[in-house]
Amino acid sequence: MIDRAGLAEFLRRRRESLQPEDVGLPHGQRRRTAGLRREEVATLCHISTDYYSRLERERGPHPSPQMIASIAQGLHLSLDERDHLFRLAGHNPPTRGAISEHISPGLLRIFDRLADTPAEIVTELGETLRQTPPGVALTGDHTRWRGPARSIGYRWFTDPASRALYHPDDHALHSRVFASGLRQVVTLRGPGSWAAHLQQLLLARSDEFRTLWEDHEIGVLHGDVKRFVHPEVGLLELTCQRLLDPDQSHYLLVYTAAPGSESYEKLQLLSVIGAQRMATA
Repeated sequence: MIDRAGLAEFLRRRRESLQPEDVGLPHGQRRRTAGLRREEVATLCHISTDYYSRLERERGPHPSPQMIASIAQGLHLSLDERDHLFRLAGHNPPTRGAISEHISPGLLRIFDRLADTPAEIVTELGETLRQTPPGVALTGDHTRWRGPARSIGYRWFTDPASRALYHPDDHALHSRVFASGLRQVVTLRGPGSWAAHLQQLLLARSDEFRTLWEDHEIGVLHGDVKRFVHPEVGLLELTCQRLLDPDQSHYLLVYTAAPGSESYEKLQLLSVIGAQRMATA
C-alpha cells in the first residue's frame, strides 16, 4: 500500500538536498527555494510539473513502477534510496545487479559534466541508457531502441544499416569484438540470463555470428582509436575511454580527439549540431 505522507516527505527532502550543479543544471540567478525547484525535478524525471507537485502534496494517482523508476533516476538516488522510494510507493524494488538500469549517482555526476562531449552510459550488453547531445549527434539516438535491438551487438548482426557509421575496414574487428564480448557475459551471467537469450536469437538469425561463436574467441578488443564515417562531417578518428561502475555493470564511454586534429575540429562542429538539435527539441 502506498504511504502518501512518507512518499511526499521523502521526495520533498530529497529535492531540497540537491543543488542544480549536482544534477547537471546551471545554478542561474538567486534562488528562493532550498535545493531544486519542482519544475526542475519534473524535467529531470520526464514527467509533468503538476504530476510531481501532486505527489509532494500527498495527492494524485498511484504512481506506477515505471514512474517511480524515472523519479528515482531523476533525483539521482542511490540504490538504497531507490528501493526505499519504491516501498513508499507500494511497489517491490527492482532487482539489483547486472540487469538493473538504475545509474549510480556518482556515474551520473560525471556524465552530467560532459554536456559538450560525446558520451554515453551503456550496460554490459551495449544497451544505451543515457547520451549527451554531442553523443546523439555522433551516433544517433541509441536510447530509442526496444527489446533485443537495444543491444548494439544484436543490431550489428541483424541490421545492416547499423554498420554504416563505422569504417568498412573495421567491420570484421567489430564483429569479433561483439561476439567475444557476448560470450564473456553469457559465461558470467549463466544460461538463463538475458545475455544467453540474445545469444540464442543471434545464432538463429545471423550466419556471421554463428561462425564467430564457433571460434570461441575471448577478450577481443577495439584498438585505441575508433573510426566513424559520419553522414554530416565525414571521417572521425576518436579515442574511446571507458569508466566502469562495477556495482551496476555500467560503462561510461567518452569519445575524444587529439587537440588540433581534423577530427577535433569535426567534434567541435558536432557539439554545435547537438546543442542546436537539443534546443529545437
